[in-house]
Amino acid sequence: MNKNSITPFPAAFYVANTMEIFERLAWYGMYTLLASYIMTPSAQGGLGLGNSERGLIMGIVPFFLYLFPVVSGALADRFGYRKMFMLSFVLMAPSYYFLGYAESLTSFIGIFMLIALGAGIFKPVVIATISRSTDNSNRGLGFGIFYMMVNIGGFLGPLLAPIIQKNYGWEWVFTFAALWISVNFIPLLLFYKEPKRHAKTGGMKQVFKEMQEVLGNTRLALLVVPLLILLVSFYAGIVQSGQVTSLIAVALITLSIFWDLWATKASRQNNNTSNTQIPWYKQTMQVGNKAFMVYLLILTGFWVVYLQIFITLPVFIRDFVDTSDLVRLLYRLSPWLHDMLTTVNIDSLTSEIVRLSTNFTHIDLNKNAISLKEISATLASLDVRVPNNELVHAFAVLAQSGDQLGQNSTEFAIKWSENYRQINPATILSIDFLMIILFQIVISRFIQRYKALPTLIAGTAILSIAMFVGGLASGVVFGGLMIAVSIVIFAVGEMTASPKSQEYVASFAPPDKAAMFMGYYFVSMALGNLFGGLLSGWLYQSLAVDLSNPLLMWFIIALLGFLTCIALYIFNRTLVNDIEKQQDFQSAQSNE
Repeated sequence: MNKNSITPFPAAFYVANTMEIFERLAWYGMYTLLASYIMTPSAQGGLGLGNSERGLIMGIVPFFLYLFPVVSGALADRFGYRKMFMLSFVLMAPSYYFLGYAESLTSFIGIFMLIALGAGIFKPVVIATISRSTDNSNRGLGFGIFYMMVNIGGFLGPLLAPIIQKNYGWEWVFTFAALWISVNFIPLLLFYKEPKRHAKTGGMKQVFKEMQEVLGNTRLALLVVPLLILLVSFYAGIVQSGQVTSLIAVALITLSIFWDLWATKASRQNNNTSNTQIPWYKQTMQVGNKAFMVYLLILTGFWVVYLQIFITLPVFIRDFVDTSDLVRLLYRLSPWLHDMLTTVNIDSLTSEIVRLSTNFTHIDLNKNAISLKEISATLASLDVRVPNNELVHAFAVLAQSGDQLGQNSTEFAIKWSENYRQINPATILSIDFLMIILFQIVISRFIQRYKALPTLIAGTAILSIAMFVGGLASGVVFGGLMIAVSIVIFAVGEMTASPKSQEYVASFAPPDKAAMFMGYYFVSMALGNLFGGLLSGWLYQSLAVDLSNPLLMWFIIALLGFLTCIALYIFNRTLVNDIEKQQDFQSAQSNE
């Protein structure tokens, strides 16, 4: 075979890509609106929670979503991809539907966790199918195509979801997500053929044994897991004292150190220095595949920065960015698209004006900045940004309306929807997905000639620049255009970095553990979601809201991205040889 020829993709490759489109359509249709839904007042159909709860939900649940693949990927290698696909769809379809009817933080997190479980089963299996369906001649292109399919669903989801929400209500956003997942039963049952897999033996005991070989042993988990639980407990307010949290963390670390000293001494007395030959409680803490784990930990920084486009950017646009310039531009380009993408629901806006007027009847908004800000934020959640001076005048008029309150509220709703309408943040985010649909193949072909890690560093740097550019949009005349430019820059960085990060893992994953290693890849995304969500909630509240300095918030996020680039550079100079040895070993095995 000509070494420059590209192997054709088998049918399983195309079926997996089709299922990925609909799974992403469901997820992004819900997830790009989730930050706004969480903070939308319950009177408008949202959860009515604050920044801390938003950070908690969007940090904790996706953390588990991307942690589940560590186990589900290994199970798929044993029990079959088809069965795991079926289980994931059975879990996700009804859970998406019922999520729209959850009324409390607890019930919402509980149902959301079922979606996370289903998605956590789906992810490593679909990527493993892509990995099984590609070889060295077409792997880069194959993952580029797969990433483009991801973004077709990602583009359609946030484009359709705001239209559904405005016309039918929040519950239908979740109902349609359930319908998209249900569509996937068709290609799964009719067209999906199980890829050839290496025979796997052993149950969960063997799965956890292999996890220890790659991630680390039980002793290490007994330190890391309690520390993560402690962090989340402090953030959620379960442990309210920072001093107590620090003391517990120090105690856990100290206990682990003394435990290691005892285990080392006991091992020497028994003339047995191998962790694998002694009971777990006599073992010292040990990392599995050190180079791979360091790579995943560094990649966590990339995901923390990347995920802010979904966790933080939507509420930032809603609270701080005037996107009316984009509305006007869209009208000039296409009045039809303008009407479809920026429509304001007059009935919902009218009822909200009536409610707000009733609640703030006896408050002088000229002297109460907090109440004025609450009214402005509430209307912004309905895609209307009204100047403060006009709000003060309008609510003074409404306070004197008496029986004409409903009529006057309707008049204001019509006027504001015509003069001050905004583009929904989720619709703006769809630019990212559209860019990837249009240019991912081109960029994948271009970067295929370069090594994975330097390309990943370049992509992460571009993402970081995009974060800072987006932060400049607050309070400027062309804020919407600035956000759009930042998302275009972001998309270039994403197209450069994200497929390479997956391709890099696929290149050295053992042939009989492809799904398992792709499951481990998601550990970095799990930690990225956890730290990204918690960081977003804290930074947004303390800097953007309390200090009214959102630019500082975005500067810190961008700085974290550049620190990740430095860490990847150091990794490339030091530990990359260990990874390359694994790649050479796998290549030698495949040639035998």
